[in-house]
Amino acid sequence: MSDEADFLTTVTARLAGLPGVRGVTLGGSRAQGTHRPDSDWDMAVYYRGAFDPDDLRALGWDGEVSGIGGWGGGVFNGGAWLTVEGRRLDVHYRDLDVVERVMAEAEEGRFRVEPLMFHLAGIPTYLLMAELAINQVLHGELPRPVGYPAALRATAPGRWYGTATATLAYARAGHAPRGAVTQVAGAIALAATQTAHAVLAGRGEWVTNEKGLIARAGLGAVDGLVGTLTADPRALTDAVDAAEALLARAYQD
Repeated sequence: MSDEADFLTTVTARLAGLPGVRGVTLGGSRAQGTHRPDSDWDMAVYYRGAFDPDDLRALGWDGEVSGIGGWGGGVFNGGAWLTVEGRRLDVHYRDLDVVERVMAEAEEGRFRVEPLMFHLAGIPTYLLMAELAINQVLHGELPRPVGYPAALRATAPGRWYGTATATLAYARAGHAPRGAVTQVAGAIALAATQTAHAVLAGRGEWVTNEKGLIARAGLGAVDGLVGTLTADPRALTDAVDAAEALLARAYQD
């Protein structure tokens, strides 16, 4: 067994032994086989009922352990950034009651978008379902989606794209006339990310984070557009118009 396999086996056993934990998964690039040697380890503990982060702290691993609700109190309700045997380990908390509710909503085409650190457009609550579709279950019996819900493919694209067009409309009316380069750039970036969610939902492709999302949706041309921005109000308005056209083409294809 390799050092990495030994590491994963040991960490999984320690996490699985925490009170209340019913399942442990491996996510991120390591679950998908796209990792580099220095990539961190993304794992999640799925618990039922009460879960006390102090039990995780008691394992003695270096790093920061949040309380329940420490990451905003939404469906991503906390986690830890740790270093174990010289390796970076992220541990996410997943409440199985919440997971099962979100999965039932997604099957009916319903979801919410919640703010989360490092996610420009926030996260759709169905991201919890995406994780279970893609990630590796290392311990326990966890619900696994059977395909991408047809109802979600019907509702999510229009909702995401509608938000994107509203984002650009506000930039055109409120930021471009003032020469607000940073805010126009931010609005274009946000709208592109929202449209990327729309495109991938329409394809029935799961998304677990925003890394590579713009490229996956075929929206790489937006990078060049953002790089041309100047403080001239007319030029900013033209850039918003150009972004709108790029996003429309991607959404309609």
